[in-house]
Amino acid sequence: MKWFTTVIRLVFLTVFLLLMIKGKVILWLGLFALSLIAAVFLGRVYCGYACPMNTLMIPSDWLGKKMKIQTNRIPAWLQNKPIAWIALIFSLVSMLLAKRVLQINIPVLPIWLVVSVLVTLRYQPSVFHNLVCPFGPLQKWFGKWALFSKKVNPDACIGCKLCEKVCPSTAIQVSKDNRKAVITSALCHQCTNCQAVCPKDAIHYQKT
Repeated sequence: MKWFTTVIRLVFLTVFLLLMIKGKVILWLGLFALSLIAAVFLGRVYCGYACPMNTLMIPSDWLGKKMKIQTNRIPAWLQNKPIAWIALIFSLVSMLLAKRVLQINIPVLPIWLVVSVLVTLRYQPSVFHNLVCPFGPLQKWFGKWALFSKKVNPDACIGCKLCEKVCPSTAIQVSKDNRKAVITSALCHQCTNCQAVCPKDAIHYQKT
């Protein structure tokens, strides 16, 4: 299953790069818009499988840990601040003004691709996913209404926290009260990381 997921991500990354090279940014933005509708039914599958930033953040996360330059702390200037919303608005305004006033296309999406890699080298993936990514707020809002999402069977869960440790977006938290894992669909990327490590097969993609 892991290799199949990797192939899907690489296919979307290739499509993204080809569209950027050909200047077809609007086509990728159209795909993103469709993914918001899909998120209402299927959850944030765009983030888990189609997003080129997430695809490159995976090896960046591994490299940051390997080089021992990644930290678990969250920068103070990011905590409790709407940085992601500001990034979204700034990105859209920059693209529109540059096109209308300067008659040039600013490579906003490739720039964010580089930013995501650099941030993840230094910080945990959840920092960029939840606090910086300009597309995250929209995916989060639509994703919270997901008809289908990953869910934990409390009867089978043993509270081992393995799923919590491998979740790239901190969508899984083990309750201190009952020692059962709970998945927040608004944050869940619908990847298979948690399912792969669960020793009790307690996590499944199902109707919420």
